[in-house]
Amino acid sequence: MPVVDKTIQTRHAEIRLSETSGKGLPILMLHGSGGARQMFAKQLSSPLAEIHRMVAIDLPGHGQSSDAFDPAATYTISGLAAAVADVLEQLGIKRALVYGWSLGGHVAMELTASHPAVAGLMLTGAPPVARGPLGLLRGFHTHWDLLLASKRSYSERDAERFEQLCFGVGADPAFLDMIRRADGRVRTNVFRSMMLGAGADQKRVAENAEVPVAMVNGADDPFVRLGYVAGLSYRTLWDGRCHVIAGAGHAPFWTAAEIFNPLLFRFVRHVMEREFESGRRERKTAGAA
Repeated sequence: MPVVDKTIQTRHAEIRLSETSGKGLPILMLHGSGGARQMFAKQLSSPLAEIHRMVAIDLPGHGQSSDAFDPAATYTISGLAAAVADVLEQLGIKRALVYGWSLGGHVAMELTASHPAVAGLMLTGAPPVARGPLGLLRGFHTHWDLLLASKRSYSERDAERFEQLCFGVGADPAFLDMIRRADGRVRTNVFRSMMLGAGADQKRVAENAEVPVAMVNGADDPFVRLGYVAGLSYRTLWDGRCHVIAGAGHAPFWTAAEIFNPLLFRFVRHVMEREFESGRRERKTAGAA
């Protein structure tokens, strides 16, 4: 399946993206802090991409996208979600399944709260936290390494440590370059905005979502409190449980793609079936009227 790269001009930044030519329900992939769209290579090259229009973007300040035109406005969860919404609208995508990893997961929850395009939400490495510092403490392990998520300038040692925490030993060498490239203002501004309680209450978003919500995490995630994630009262939790991939860490879509991809495939099918049934009910109601 050929992957096409393009750049889109938005109000927030010049956004670089990759997309496949599948005709099925679009799947939007949002990477984490220090990441880029190439991290989803194992999904963009999977059979799923032959069926569905998969779109992976570089968030503002990451990868081949430009830094934000107005960092103070864009480098928040709501600002990043607004940039993603611009991309969806320019691509003409009315409904999509949204997959978010780490920072991308928090952006995906904000998007779910503010934009009607989200038909299904899959999250990895992104605990749905309530607003403010107490919410963050409940969702994340508190240790020194967590401070890397809010540090503006990385030394080479910081970058290497962050790569190891996210991908373990033997990651793609290009990932380290992605971490080096990332605009450090994203880390500091997003962390500050979440500490101050800006944006949607993500705990409520995940618990009360009207669309299906899939939780897929690695058993050895160094950042996320899996007990917290499993203990939330989800209204539309897919499969009725949170999926945990044994032997995987923060990025199971990369380190355990052979397990992750079939889960994504099943979730996409579930969302499509739900969308079909919803459309059928709407047509039936319209016909009766």
